[in-house]
Amino acid sequence: MVFHSAKLTALSRTGENPESATLRAFAILEHIAAAEEPPTLEALTRAIGLPKPTVFRILRLLVRGGLVQREVHEKRYVVGERVAALALDVHMQSPRRLERRAILARLVETIGETCNFTMLDGRDVLYVDRVETSANVRLHMQTGSRVPPHCTASGKLLLSELPAARLRRLLGTGPLPRYTPRTVVSVSALERELARIRASGVGTDIGEYLADSVCLAVPVRDAGGRMCAAIAVHGPAPRMSLKKGYGFVPAMRDAAAAMTATFTPTRQTPTQIRRRPDVSRKDRAA
Repeated sequence: MVFHSAKLTALSRTGENPESATLRAFAILEHIAAAEEPPTLEALTRAIGLPKPTVFRILRLLVRGGLVQREVHEKRYVVGERVAALALDVHMQSPRRLERRAILARLVETIGETCNFTMLDGRDVLYVDRVETSANVRLHMQTGSRVPPHCTASGKLLLSELPAARLRRLLGTGPLPRYTPRTVVSVSALERELARIRASGVGTDIGEYLADSVCLAVPVRDAGGRMCAAIAVHGPAPRMSLKKGYGFVPAMRDAAAAMTATFTPTRQTPTQIRRRPDVSRKDRAA
């Protein structure tokens, strides 16, 4: 890759070991991606455990490469569009996709309705995978489809645990787009509903995005307990009702727990990277 070569060249001019510098850059990306709020340079310096000039130099390089963006007014850092696109490609083409699809397929076989595996991607809910029911009447959507978060079961569930500042940036001041007469378009009304969803752990949608449809969603959590995705079931009314959907929740939660295992990391953590005894003389002296 051109950027990779340019990065190693630039870092070699600073006297840093290229392999070490690459791992440091990756650790910084991990912390930015995992932070509940966009971190400042000072926060990243404390988290990574490297000298501030070193962290700033790596950040500047990541910004130039489109991997990190700097929020100018607040002087905070967020992942860039290039990383977001890469993360999406990884999820869509993951070697564990077949494992996740098998979990969905078993769930569909158990409950008899279409099930989706979804994630929040920017301002949309993305259908990362989907297994259709064999019933003649069903809602047709494709893997890779995008739907709005404020009026879908998995979308509202994923919104319910976002930090308040990020939620405000995503929703704006309203009113929110209306898709059916049941769509909640008031931001304050949606925030009240999100509080209820956060307490129950189940997202619901009764004809809010598609008329005459009912959908429920439960969270998929990563190894650290953070909600990273959702499993949703939906079907056409009157065959699918909210009461019937709640009867599916135990099986959905079992499937979500099985999904969690597919997010178990097999790589070194940033802490392990920090403890590598290969910090350059320049960094030790800084």
